[in-house]
Amino acid sequence: MPRPLYLLAVAVFAMGTSEFMLAGLLPAIASDLDVTVGAAGLLTSAFAIGMVVGAPLMAGLARNWPGRSSLLGFVLVFLAAHLVGAATSSFLVLFVTRLVAALANAGFLAVALTVAARLVAPGRRGRALAVLLSGTTAATVAGVPGGAALGAMLGWRATFWAVAVLCLPAAIGILRGIPARPAQEDETGGPALRSELAQLRRPRLILVMLLGALVNAATFGSFTFLAPVVTDTAGLGGLWVSVVLVIFGVGSFVGVTVAGRLSDQRPGLVVAAGGPLLLVGWLALAVLAGKPAALLVLVFVQGALSFALGSTLIARVLYEAAGAPTMGGSYATAALNVGAAAGPVVAATTLNTALGNVGPFWGSGLLVAVALLVALPFRGVIAAGGGNEAVRRRVRTPR
Repeated sequence: MPRPLYLLAVAVFAMGTSEFMLAGLLPAIASDLDVTVGAAGLLTSAFAIGMVVGAPLMAGLARNWPGRSSLLGFVLVFLAAHLVGAATSSFLVLFVTRLVAALANAGFLAVALTVAARLVAPGRRGRALAVLLSGTTAATVAGVPGGAALGAMLGWRATFWAVAVLCLPAAIGILRGIPARPAQEDETGGPALRSELAQLRRPRLILVMLLGALVNAATFGSFTFLAPVVTDTAGLGGLWVSVVLVIFGVGSFVGVTVAGRLSDQRPGLVVAAGGPLLLVGWLALAVLAGKPAALLVLVFVQGALSFALGSTLIARVLYEAAGAPTMGGSYATAALNVGAAAGPVVAATTLNTALGNVGPFWGSGLLVAVALLVALPFRGVIAAGGGNEAVRRRVRTPR
């Protein structure tokens, strides 16, 4: 894989850390800014909304800018938002900075996915996506637990300062390592924005976006509510929450890495094998969460399967959106974040039922089951490997 992809992954790591870090900081933020914890939770909602809205909006604004300039600009805006957030004593200002940071994050990821697709051969987009998503999985392994520990020792503001500092090497890497115009970028101009937006009328593209959103919703629905399962259902101490999150992150890294080698040529195999296993895994977690050994093993397995299946489906979005060379990355980003925003909402509805703390696992199983039922009649679309030249020509033809 080209070196610039790993530089982009550094920025994705910083942004992923920021996206997930609030889970352990909300009580401290609420106390410091004199708001309720529920009100502080709106910071998470602001970020999710900014990601969903920002992906197509920012990609549309930046579609005629050079990729390197767009990426650098988004990183600098993201950095500035965290500097202001770290210094403010106003909850309203902090809320606005989270929204701005999410817009910058969404724009960066949308452009990064497009740039990554241009840096590699057409049949290697899945592996390129795996490198980018490794930044997100690294954030769950190291960034989020590290941020929580830093916040506990030095206060929540220290975590915001740390994310801002992480943006500096990412900005330098982009400036020095990303070519001004990747070799595969069409210098004669691409299709009009209206033509790229028209790709969203293609059933194949909508199908893989929907599947990616459903699987991602299942992932983040359960990931968001792991803490009470660890401490209450399994009866483990509070320190084990970070351990379980790290185990989930390690599993997700393994899943992305393995799937990255299969998703281009054998996506049908990943979905056909991984989908049913993912469904069984969520149901097994719901039943066995009270047994610590089973919980630890299954959290790793589910992290691996969730990200293997999710990254493969998002790679399919990039292939199916090949007729939208500047907007395709935003479609993939939107699919990811619609799931990330909807999953916790679905999971939350199960908490006040007889299912209790394990309700989110049952909800995740339901979401995966729906995805499999939707995918079954269209398995030929999903199984079309990106390395097949005939398939690539067909995918590039707008319908």
